[in-house]
Formats: sequence, structure tokens, C-alpha cells
Amino acid sequence: MDAGLYIVGTPIGNLSDLSFRAVDTLKEADLIVAEDTRHTRRLTERHGIATRMMSCHKFNEVQRAEQIIVRIQNGEAIAMVTDSGMPGISDPGARVVALCREAGVMITSIPGPAAVTTAVALSGFGEKGFIFAGFLPHKSGGRKRDLLKWAEADLPVVFYESPYRLIKLMGEIEEHLGAERTVFVGRELTKKFEELSTGTPAEIRTQYEGRNVKGECVVILQPSP
Repeated sequence: MDAGLYIVGTPIGNLSDLSFRAVDTLKEADLIVAEDTRHTRRLTERHGIATRMMSCHKFNEVQRAEQIIVRIQNGEAIAMVTDSGMPGISDPGARVVALCREAGVMITSIPGPAAVTTAVALSGFGEKGFIFAGFLPHKSGGRKRDLLKWAEADLPVVFYESPYRLIKLMGEIEEHLGAERTVFVGRELTKKFEELSTGTPAEIRTQYEGRNVKGECVVILQPSP
């Protein structure tokens, strides 16, 4: 492999969703930098990948980027993965890419699954495009601000949300955007207990109230009528 940074998309749930090209890249790279090496080891063991790994997460990303650049300049091929999906999309990796680009080293991508595109495809809302807004803030004031910012968007707006705040978010959508707004929720995408729901905030809330909800959720707001 040529020296450079290889951004590798990994499964968002089902470990069989790793592409042939991604497997080859992870096997042939000199080093895999991973958001959580323990998590990624489950994937590499499943696919017979024995490449050395090094952690690269949001708390050490800049420091690791400096090390990655030196390694690439010394002729190494570095594969970068996160726990799931595409690095740099509401996950660590964007700062590594930016600093590698500034350093003038080769960067390429081995594309793979992403929760945002998977959910948009499942929702049926995305024919004309969509807006990806990532994670909402944790505090109520910031959440209200962000929801109101997208209130009149003429495209579906996609958020990532923790299952522990899903019911809270339905109440906030109802309060700030209206009780009749149509919402799509995708939970545990590609996994055994994948769950897809479409309805008003109240209907979604009723479906999830009283349950021990697990797994990251993708929430899509249908454009305002």
C-alpha cells in the first residue's frame, strides 16, 4: 500500500457490513488508529485482521494526528476507523484529516455504512436531499435553539440522539415545532432488534415510554408542511 491516511468506514451494527476492500485495507495497513481499540478488536477478530492498533479519540486526536503524519512521512499506510460508521461524521477523525491535509500527505477513503444515510433511506423522506445536524446539545436552551433553527427547513433534518433523551426530544419537538410534525426514529440500525417508527412526537413518545430503550437513535424531522 502507498503511504497515506486511509479513512475506513466500518459497520454501524452488523459486523458483516464490512466491505471486501475495507478488509483488505485493514489487513495491509501498517497501523490501524481506532476510536476504541477494544471495540474495533471485535471487528478485526471477526474478519481475521491482525494489524497493530493505536487509539485515536476526541481527547487525544490532535496529538495522534501529529504522530500519524510522521508515520506517513516515513512511508507507512495508516488506516483510521471509529467505533461505527465513517470517521469524522459526528465521530473523531475530522481533525486528523484536516491536519494531514495541511501536511500534504495522501488521504483517501474506503467508504462504508453511516447511520445518517441508512436512516434517511429507511425513512422515505430524502428524495430531494437532507440536512445533517449531528447531535443536539445536552442542555435545554441549546436544544431549543437548534430545533428552532431548523423549524422552517424545506428538507428533512437528521439528528443523532441518545436513547436516554429520546422521550425528552419528542416533548421538545412537540413544544417548539408543533404537535403534528412528522418524525422518523431509527434505533439499533442494522442490528437484530432494529426498530423503525414514524409518527407525531406524541405517537413516538407513547411507543417508547416505560421501556428500557438501548442503542443510539437517529431522528429525522419531516419538513414543515
